[in-house]
Amino acid sequence: MGSPSLTRGSSCVAIPFRGGGTAVRGGVQARPKGEFVTAKRPKLHHLNWNLLHTFLVIVEERSITRAADRLLVRQPSVSAALQRLEETLGGQLVQRDSRRFVLTKRGELLHKECVDIYRSVARIGEKLSEEHDELTGLVRVQLITHMVLPAFDRALSLMSRRHPGVTVRVEVASSQDIVRSVSQRLSPFGFCLLPNPLAGLNCRHLLREEFGILCGRDHALHGRAGVPLHELADEPFIALACGQDGALEPMVSLREGAGLGSRTVGASPNLEEVARMIAAGMGIGILPLASVQDAIDTGTLWNLSGAGGELGADLYFVSSPAMGLSAAELAFQRLFEDMLEAESAPPEIIDNPLIAGLALPLA
Repeated sequence: MGSPSLTRGSSCVAIPFRGGGTAVRGGVQARPKGEFVTAKRPKLHHLNWNLLHTFLVIVEERSITRAADRLLVRQPSVSAALQRLEETLGGQLVQRDSRRFVLTKRGELLHKECVDIYRSVARIGEKLSEEHDELTGLVRVQLITHMVLPAFDRALSLMSRRHPGVTVRVEVASSQDIVRSVSQRLSPFGFCLLPNPLAGLNCRHLLREEFGILCGRDHALHGRAGVPLHELADEPFIALACGQDGALEPMVSLREGAGLGSRTVGASPNLEEVARMIAAGMGIGILPLASVQDAIDTGTLWNLSGAGGELGADLYFVSSPAMGLSAAELAFQRLFEDMLEAESAPPEIIDNPLIAGLALPLA
C-alpha cells in the first residue's frame, strides 16, 4: 500500500485503500463502498533507543519515581518519555495508579523485545572486539536480603581480581521478584528461598536457611522456648515487607498456616528495621537466625521457637535455560560453581579455614 500523496498543482489528496481503490479529497474520487481506513499504525520512524531504555528501567523499577532516581533525571522527564513512547507505538503500555503498576498486553510484548535488544547491545562490544584477554561487561546478581553464603563471597573476590574490567551489580529483592526476573530473562541468575525447585528453571540447592520466631527483651514471652504456635496466634506481628502479598518467602506459609500475623502492627522491607521493632517490644516476627544471631547472643532478641524447633527454608541458585549468558556472566557463574565444588571437597582439605583459603585458585 502506497503512502498518501498530494498531486502537484492541486489541493486534492489521494488516499489509497486496500484492494486498489483510491479516494481523493477535494471531490475527484470517493472512497469505494465497503472500504474502511486502516487503523493508526505505530510511528516507528520516531522510535529511538533512549525511549526503549527508559521503558525498560521503568518496568524493572516498577515505579516512575525510582526509575527517575536510577536514570539520574527528574520524574517529569521519565513520565514524558513514557507518554511519548505510548504515542509513538499507538497504545497504552502501563496501567498505573497510586496502588498498582501493571503492564498491558502491548507493554508485555514490548518489554520482551526490549530485553532482547538490551542484551544484544550489551554483547556488541564482545562480538566486535578482537582482543578477548581483557573481559568487560556487567554481571547482574539478584539475591535475598542478608544472604550468608561464603562461596558467593569468594566468587566475588576472585571475579574482581581476575576480571577487573567487569562490573558486578548486586540487587536485593524478594524470592518472588527474583524468580519472576529470572523467568522473564531480566536477570541471568539469582539466589532465593524456595519450598521446592521450580519447573522451567535451573534450580541448584545450596543450603538450608534456618528461621526463628523472635521477640524482644521486654516481651511477656521472653525467656520461654518452644512456645506452641497456637499461643502466638493473637500476638502483634512485625512483618518483613518482602514476606507479604503472596511472596515465596517461607515466613508467609508459616504465618498463614499457623494463623500468625492476624494483627500486623509493623512492617519494613529492611531486616534491621524489622529487628528494631521486634526488639522494641512492638510484637513478634520471623527472621533468618544467621542474620540476627548477634542480637540473640546479647539478649536483645529471644528465639521463641527454641533450639531444635527452628523453621527452615531452602536456598537455591536459579537460572533460566532459555537465556544466553554474556561472557562476563558465564565467567562469574563458573567461578561460583568452582567455589561450590571446593566446599564439597574432602573434609581434611577444607577443615581449616586457612588451608581452605590457600587451596582456592589464585588470580
